[in-house]
Amino acid sequence: MVVFCSPTSLSWTHFISSSLHIPQSFSVGETNRFRVFCGAAPSQRDNHMAVSVTGATGFIGKRLVQRLHADNHNVCVLTRSKSKAELIFPVKNFPGIIIAEEAGWKDCIEGSNAVVNLAGMPISTRWSPEIKKEIKQSRIRVTSKVVDLINNSPQGVQPTVLVSATAVGYYGTSETRVFDESSPSGNDYLAEVCREWEATALKVNKDVRLALIRIGVVLGKDGGALAKMIPLFMMFAGGPLGSGQQWFSWIHLEDIVNLIYEALSNPSYRGVINGTAPNPVRLSEMCDQLGNVMGRPSWLPVPDFALKAVLGEGASVVLEGQKVLPAKAKELGFPFKYPYVKDALKSILS
Repeated sequence: MVVFCSPTSLSWTHFISSSLHIPQSFSVGETNRFRVFCGAAPSQRDNHMAVSVTGATGFIGKRLVQRLHADNHNVCVLTRSKSKAELIFPVKNFPGIIIAEEAGWKDCIEGSNAVVNLAGMPISTRWSPEIKKEIKQSRIRVTSKVVDLINNSPQGVQPTVLVSATAVGYYGTSETRVFDESSPSGNDYLAEVCREWEATALKVNKDVRLALIRIGVVLGKDGGALAKMIPLFMMFAGGPLGSGQQWFSWIHLEDIVNLIYEALSNPSYRGVINGTAPNPVRLSEMCDQLGNVMGRPSWLPVPDFALKAVLGEGASVVLEGQKVLPAKAKELGFPFKYPYVKDALKSILS
């Protein structure tokens, strides 16, 4: 049985058709007797989307799900921990959102117009050989699973769009070079991770529109790089991290969510798109602006050894950088709400 449900009324506890009631205890993937298409009927799909999201409980994923839900799109959260996802997306605040552990991913993906793949272990941690392996494998494992499920979806129910995250680490690091989407990959560990991550996503069927978003350092409230920088900043009187000459290719959380959202619905968004603001800064300028916004001085640098003591090899994420420009997004006319870091920080910290 195939059931189309409206984007505003989907709930496991509602009657979806006169002949079908799905009980409250039902969880996705428990039965193959019917399939629920979590989107509008075909004639309505121009206006409404059904989107499955991996990494939905992460920093970017949470905001994306909130945005999709607020705009009355159907959302399926693809997770490894249903209990964690239910705490982040409680049913009283997010009625109609479906939360599926891995056994239910297949039905969700086959009921979606689009898939957003944001899953991956955070990189801003102390790197051991085991952690480095998991940083890479967590990205490749989930991306491979998502791609396989899309590719094996029956004709007629296959998602038409995959928006898959990658990172500006693809380009390697440099204090002098400028990178855009046409630039070659670097030769360090994070560049290797990004190459394999992207290569896995590129195995999706050619009739599925693929947008690969190379995401920079995301700035936002209550998470991401800023939450880790501020305590160090306070401890060391607000100075730059390391030399301060490294480039900091950043983007406001609201802009990266809007860019992903646009990539879901705009057919011009395909291939590699840098998810960075149009005005990257050196880290010394970033820290000066942060000091100004916080009303603190910015004079005593955070020494390399302090970061390495905390992050080990992972300190390279902030001690080295790259100047990345969003050439494709600008060409597509994407409207950045926060093109300058000063305005981004003011909006976050005010």
